[in-house]
Amino acid sequence: MNPTLVIFGIAILAALCIAGIGFAFIGRDDKTTKRVASVARAERHKGNRVDTEAENGDKRRKQVQETLKTIDDKQKEHKKISLRTRLERAGLETTPKNFFLISAATSIALAFLALVSGFSIFVVIAAAFVGALGLPRWVLSFLITRRQKAFLEEFANAIDVIVRGVKSGLPLNDCLRIISAEAAEPVRTEFRDLVEGQKVGISLDQGLGKVYERMPLAEVNFFQIVLAIQQKSGGNLAEALGNLSKVLRERKKMRAKIQAVSQEAKSSAAIIGALPPGVMGVLYLTAPGYLMPLLNTTAGNMIIAGGLVWMMIGVLVMRKMINFNF
Repeated sequence: MNPTLVIFGIAILAALCIAGIGFAFIGRDDKTTKRVASVARAERHKGNRVDTEAENGDKRRKQVQETLKTIDDKQKEHKKISLRTRLERAGLETTPKNFFLISAATSIALAFLALVSGFSIFVVIAAAFVGALGLPRWVLSFLITRRQKAFLEEFANAIDVIVRGVKSGLPLNDCLRIISAEAAEPVRTEFRDLVEGQKVGISLDQGLGKVYERMPLAEVNFFQIVLAIQQKSGGNLAEALGNLSKVLRERKKMRAKIQAVSQEAKSSAAIIGALPPGVMGVLYLTAPGYLMPLLNTTAGNMIIAGGLVWMMIGVLVMRKMINFNF
């Protein structure tokens, strides 16, 4: 075979290979190139949009976390409750000085009654102690609890007023003003203080913090958190408050169910706790001489004191068992 022909054939095959490779990389259709480029651009835009949504979600989550942390820090600052704050929670307009004077007068009155009744000096001291520290503070706690229960009865209705007002186009401040004028007590007083505070330059967050300080309830904390997050992060306020209203009503139903279920235990605890002093009172009226050694002797007074301590421990244990916090 001629070597020249072999070299010439190899050269032709090499040229054909080079032409094929060039056609594969250069000679593609323009439409195919444009389609590939558009698909690549769409993928890039899709990736950028996903990244933007993820960044926005992260920013919103960080804002919510910062808001919750700020509210928790503000609440931790008010752990120590002053007497003035307790009087405000009870709805009393008196001052701590007047409260101390009333406590001193109650202490003197109870000690005088115990002394006139012929009790020993230990009973007189115990009566003075109860009159100074026990009875007034118990009455104050009772008034605080009663006012908080009345607030919870009306608070869900107040939130519904805000929801309807926002849906109809009213600003939030106007809705708060309506509640401060037309809601039942004590919701009206708390929201009136909130509205009046805004008139003198107090922000809504600070005003809600004051409301929570006077009404330290989980429901008020929820309301404060919803408004704080909505102001900083945006969102549908009517929908958020509507969901909050449903949650508050469900909590109210659950509280009523718990009270109904535990009512039997509460009645039993009340009977057991009232039986010893009741029997002692009946014996004192029917046969006072039978109880005189218990009242007039030191040993008898110590027995009474020990019995009262054990009775108090038992009552506190039963109270802890039948009270449900949720």
